[in-house]
Amino acid sequence: MRVDTVTDPASGLSIGPLVDALPATRPQRSVLRGRWVTVAPLDPDRDEESLFAGMHGAEKHKLWLYLAEGPFPDRDSFRAYLEKRAKSEDPLSLAILENTSGRAVGHAAYMRIVPDHRVIEVGNIFYTPMIARSTGATEAMYLMAKHVFEDLGYRRYEWKCNALNEPSRRAALRLGFSFEGVFRQHMIQKGRSRDTAWYAMTDVEWPRRKAKFERWLALDNFDEAGQQRLSLSALGD
Repeated sequence: MRVDTVTDPASGLSIGPLVDALPATRPQRSVLRGRWVTVAPLDPDRDEESLFAGMHGAEKHKLWLYLAEGPFPDRDSFRAYLEKRAKSEDPLSLAILENTSGRAVGHAAYMRIVPDHRVIEVGNIFYTPMIARSTGATEAMYLMAKHVFEDLGYRRYEWKCNALNEPSRRAALRLGFSFEGVFRQHMIQKGRSRDTAWYAMTDVEWPRRKAKFERWLALDNFDEAGQQRLSLSALGD
Protein backbone atom coordinates (compact mmCIF):
# COMPACT_ATOMS: atom_id res chain seq x y z
CA MET A 1 0.00 0.00 0.00
CA ARG A 2 1.42 3.40 -0.93
CA VAL A 3 1.74 5.87 1.94
CA ASP A 4 1.73 9.56 1.04
CA THR A 5 4.52 11.53 2.70
CA VAL A 6 6.02 14.98 2.60
CA THR A 7 9.42 16.23 3.72
CA ASP A 8 9.59 18.20 6.95
CA PRO A 9 11.55 21.36 5.99
CA ALA A 10 13.12 21.72 9.45
CA SER A 11 14.50 18.19 9.79
CA GLY A 12 14.54 16.86 6.26
CA LEU A 13 12.67 13.74 7.44
CA SER A 14 9.51 12.28 5.93
CA ILE A 15 6.21 12.99 7.67
CA GLY A 16 2.55 12.60 6.79
CA PRO A 17 0.74 15.22 4.75
CA LEU A 18 -1.36 17.90 6.39
CA VAL A 19 -5.06 17.07 6.67
CA ASP A 20 -8.18 18.85 7.82
CA ALA A 21 -7.84 18.56 11.61
CA LEU A 22 -11.47 19.35 12.41
CA PRO A 23 -13.01 16.45 14.33
CA ALA A 24 -15.70 14.23 12.85
CA THR A 25 -19.24 14.29 14.20
CA ARG A 26 -20.09 11.75 16.86
CA PRO A 27 -22.85 9.44 15.60
CA GLN A 28 -26.30 9.92 17.07
CA ARG A 29 -29.27 7.58 17.24
CA SER A 30 -30.25 8.29 13.65
CA VAL A 31 -32.53 6.40 11.27
CA LEU A 32 -30.94 5.21 8.00
CA ARG A 33 -33.55 4.08 5.49
CA GLY A 34 -32.86 1.72 2.62
CA ARG A 35 -34.95 -0.20 0.11
CA TRP A 36 -34.86 -3.51 1.97
CA VAL A 37 -33.93 -2.56 5.53
CA THR A 38 -33.84 0.37 7.90
CA VAL A 39 -31.06 0.85 10.44
CA ALA A 40 -32.57 2.48 13.53
CA PRO A 41 -31.79 3.01 17.22
CA LEU A 42 -32.03 -0.21 19.21
CA ASP A 43 -35.36 -0.29 21.07
CA PRO A 44 -35.75 -3.14 23.59
CA ASP A 45 -39.55 -2.79 23.67
CA ARG A 46 -39.81 -3.10 19.91
CA ASP A 47 -36.93 -5.47 19.21
CA GLU A 48 -36.71 -7.94 22.10
CA GLU A 49 -39.18 -10.55 20.88
CA SER A 50 -37.97 -10.89 17.30
CA LEU A 51 -34.28 -10.68 18.20
CA PHE A 52 -34.53 -13.23 20.99
CA ALA A 53 -36.37 -15.66 18.72
CA GLY A 54 -33.89 -15.14 15.88
CA MET A 55 -30.79 -15.35 18.06
CA HIS A 56 -31.68 -18.26 20.33
CA GLY A 57 -32.69 -21.07 18.03
CA ALA A 58 -31.14 -24.51 17.66
CA GLU A 59 -27.78 -23.08 16.54
CA LYS A 60 -27.55 -20.32 19.14
CA HIS A 61 -24.12 -21.36 20.41
CA LYS A 62 -22.71 -21.23 16.90
CA LEU A 63 -24.34 -17.87 16.19
CA TRP A 64 -22.91 -16.26 19.36
CA LEU A 65 -19.55 -18.05 19.35
CA TYR A 66 -17.37 -15.12 18.30
CA LEU A 67 -19.29 -12.32 20.05
CA ALA A 68 -18.24 -10.92 23.43
CA GLU A 69 -21.53 -11.86 25.11
CA GLY A 70 -24.30 -14.42 24.72
CA PRO A 71 -26.08 -16.64 24.15
CA PHE A 72 -28.42 -15.87 27.02
CA PRO A 73 -30.22 -18.44 29.18
CA ASP A 74 -33.57 -16.63 29.24
CA ARG A 75 -35.51 -13.61 28.04
CA ASP A 76 -34.78 -11.58 31.19
CA SER A 77 -31.03 -11.76 30.75
CA PHE A 78 -31.35 -11.00 27.05
CA ARG A 79 -33.58 -8.03 27.87
CA ALA A 80 -30.90 -6.73 30.25
CA TYR A 81 -28.34 -7.05 27.43
CA LEU A 82 -30.55 -5.04 25.06
CA GLU A 83 -31.23 -2.35 27.65
CA LYS A 84 -27.52 -1.94 28.37
CA ARG A 85 -26.82 -1.68 24.64
CA ALA A 86 -29.66 0.77 24.06
CA LYS A 87 -28.26 3.19 26.69
CA SER A 88 -24.60 3.01 25.65
CA GLU A 89 -22.99 5.81 23.66
CA ASP A 90 -19.95 3.73 22.65
CA PRO A 91 -20.77 1.20 21.40
CA LEU A 92 -23.79 2.92 19.88
CA SER A 93 -26.09 0.03 19.03
CA LEU A 94 -28.54 -0.02 16.14
CA ALA A 95 -31.24 -2.45 15.10
CA ILE A 96 -31.59 -3.71 11.54
CA LEU A 97 -35.29 -3.67 10.68
CA GLU A 98 -36.89 -5.53 7.81
CA ASN A 99 -38.90 -2.97 5.84
CA THR A 100 -41.69 -5.33 4.83
CA SER A 101 -42.53 -6.36 8.40
CA GLY A 102 -40.88 -3.75 10.60
CA ARG A 103 -39.38 -6.47 12.80
CA ALA A 104 -35.78 -6.49 13.99
CA VAL A 105 -33.69 -9.07 12.14
CA GLY A 106 -30.24 -8.11 13.40
CA HIS A 107 -28.14 -5.50 15.12
CA ALA A 108 -24.82 -3.70 14.67
CA ALA A 109 -22.95 -0.91 16.42
CA TYR A 110 -20.67 2.01 15.85
CA MET A 111 -17.86 1.62 18.37
CA ARG A 112 -14.36 2.77 19.37
CA ILE A 113 -15.48 6.20 18.22
CA VAL A 114 -12.64 8.76 18.07
CA PRO A 115 -13.94 11.98 16.48
CA ASP A 116 -10.64 13.86 16.98
CA HIS A 117 -8.82 11.38 14.72
CA ARG A 118 -11.92 10.74 12.58
CA VAL A 119 -11.76 6.99 13.17
CA ILE A 120 -14.73 4.75 13.90
CA GLU A 121 -15.44 1.01 13.88
CA VAL A 122 -18.43 -1.10 12.93
CA GLY A 123 -18.87 -4.12 15.16
CA ASN A 124 -21.14 -6.32 17.25
CA ILE A 125 -22.77 -7.33 13.97
CA PHE A 126 -25.39 -10.02 14.37
CA TYR A 127 -27.67 -11.22 11.59
CA THR A 128 -30.48 -13.56 12.52
CA PRO A 129 -31.21 -16.41 10.09
CA MET A 130 -34.01 -14.24 8.62
CA ILE A 131 -31.48 -11.81 7.12
CA ALA A 132 -28.13 -13.62 7.04
CA ARG A 133 -26.55 -13.66 3.56
CA SER A 134 -29.39 -11.54 2.17
CA THR A 135 -29.61 -8.32 0.20
CA GLY A 136 -30.78 -6.55 3.34
CA ALA A 137 -27.68 -7.59 5.27
CA THR A 138 -25.44 -5.99 2.64
CA GLU A 139 -27.64 -2.91 2.40
CA ALA A 140 -27.38 -2.37 6.16
CA MET A 141 -23.59 -2.27 5.93
CA TYR A 142 -23.79 0.12 2.96
CA LEU A 143 -26.11 2.46 4.87
CA MET A 144 -23.83 2.52 7.91
CA ALA A 145 -20.67 3.13 5.84
CA LYS A 146 -22.32 5.89 3.79
CA HIS A 147 -23.44 7.64 6.99
CA VAL A 148 -19.91 7.46 8.45
CA PHE A 149 -18.16 8.96 5.45
CA GLU A 150 -20.73 11.33 3.96
CA ASP A 151 -22.68 12.60 6.97
CA LEU A 152 -20.25 12.33 9.88
CA GLY A 153 -16.92 13.04 8.16
CA TYR A 154 -14.76 10.11 9.26
CA ARG A 155 -11.50 9.26 7.48
CA ARG A 156 -11.15 5.65 8.59
CA TYR A 157 -13.83 2.97 9.09
CA GLU A 158 -12.64 -0.19 10.83
CA TRP A 159 -13.80 -3.80 10.99
CA LYS A 160 -12.23 -6.15 13.54
CA CYS A 161 -13.02 -9.78 14.27
CA ASN A 162 -11.67 -12.90 15.88
CA ALA A 163 -8.94 -14.12 13.53
CA LEU A 164 -10.58 -17.58 13.58
CA ASN A 165 -13.93 -16.18 12.43
CA GLU A 166 -13.65 -17.03 8.74
CA PRO A 167 -17.18 -15.90 7.76
CA SER A 168 -16.53 -12.44 9.23
CA ARG A 169 -13.16 -12.21 7.52
CA ARG A 170 -14.71 -13.10 4.16
CA ALA A 171 -17.49 -10.57 4.74
CA ALA A 172 -15.00 -7.78 5.46
CA LEU A 173 -13.21 -8.35 2.16
CA ARG A 174 -16.46 -8.72 0.23
CA LEU A 175 -17.70 -5.39 1.63
CA GLY A 176 -14.55 -3.55 0.56
CA PHE A 177 -12.48 -3.45 3.75
CA SER A 178 -8.74 -4.05 3.33
CA PHE A 179 -6.90 -6.56 5.53
CA GLU A 180 -4.23 -4.86 7.64
CA GLY A 181 -2.89 -7.65 9.85
CA VAL A 182 -3.48 -9.76 12.95
CA PHE A 183 -2.97 -8.50 16.50
CA ARG A 184 -1.77 -11.57 18.39
CA GLN A 185 -3.16 -12.24 21.86
CA HIS A 186 -5.17 -9.06 21.51
CA MET A 187 -7.75 -9.89 24.14
CA ILE A 188 -9.30 -12.52 26.38
CA GLN A 189 -12.88 -13.20 25.32
CA LYS A 190 -15.16 -15.58 27.16
CA GLY A 191 -12.08 -16.93 28.93
CA ARG A 192 -10.22 -17.74 25.70
CA SER A 193 -7.27 -16.09 23.99
CA ARG A 194 -8.27 -14.11 20.93
CA ASP A 195 -6.11 -12.97 18.05
CA THR A 196 -7.84 -10.13 16.23
CA ALA A 197 -7.86 -9.57 12.46
CA TRP A 198 -7.96 -5.88 11.51
CA TYR A 199 -9.58 -4.45 8.38
CA ALA A 200 -10.31 -0.88 7.35
CA MET A 201 -11.77 1.33 4.65
CA THR A 202 -10.77 4.97 4.14
CA ASP A 203 -12.53 8.06 2.89
CA VAL A 204 -10.27 8.05 -0.18
CA GLU A 205 -11.49 4.56 -1.05
CA TRP A 206 -15.15 5.22 -0.27
CA PRO A 207 -16.29 6.69 -3.62
CA ARG A 208 -15.27 3.50 -5.45
CA ARG A 209 -16.73 1.28 -2.72
CA LYS A 210 -19.95 3.28 -2.82
CA ALA A 211 -20.29 2.90 -6.59
CA LYS A 212 -19.77 -0.84 -6.24
CA PHE A 213 -22.40 -1.13 -3.49
CA GLU A 214 -24.94 0.88 -5.45
CA ARG A 215 -24.39 -1.09 -8.65
CA TRP A 216 -24.92 -4.33 -6.72
CA LEU A 217 -27.99 -3.02 -4.87
CA ALA A 218 -29.64 -1.74 -8.07
CA LEU A 219 -32.96 -3.43 -8.83
CA ASP A 220 -31.77 -4.58 -12.25
CA ASN A 221 -29.06 -6.68 -10.58
CA PHE A 222 -31.75 -9.05 -9.30
CA ASP A 223 -33.98 -11.38 -11.25
CA GLU A 224 -37.69 -11.97 -10.65
CA ALA A 225 -36.88 -14.50 -7.93
CA GLY A 226 -34.65 -11.97 -6.15
CA GLN A 227 -31.43 -13.74 -7.08
CA GLN A 228 -28.39 -11.59 -7.85
CA ARG A 229 -27.16 -11.44 -11.42
CA LEU A 230 -23.68 -10.23 -10.45
CA SER A 231 -22.09 -10.82 -7.06
CA LEU A 232 -20.61 -7.92 -5.13
CA SER A 233 -17.18 -9.52 -5.44
CA ALA A 234 -17.55 -9.83 -9.22
CA LEU A 235 -17.94 -6.06 -9.55
CA GLY A 236 -14.23 -5.52 -8.84
CA ASP A 237 -12.47 -3.24 -6.41
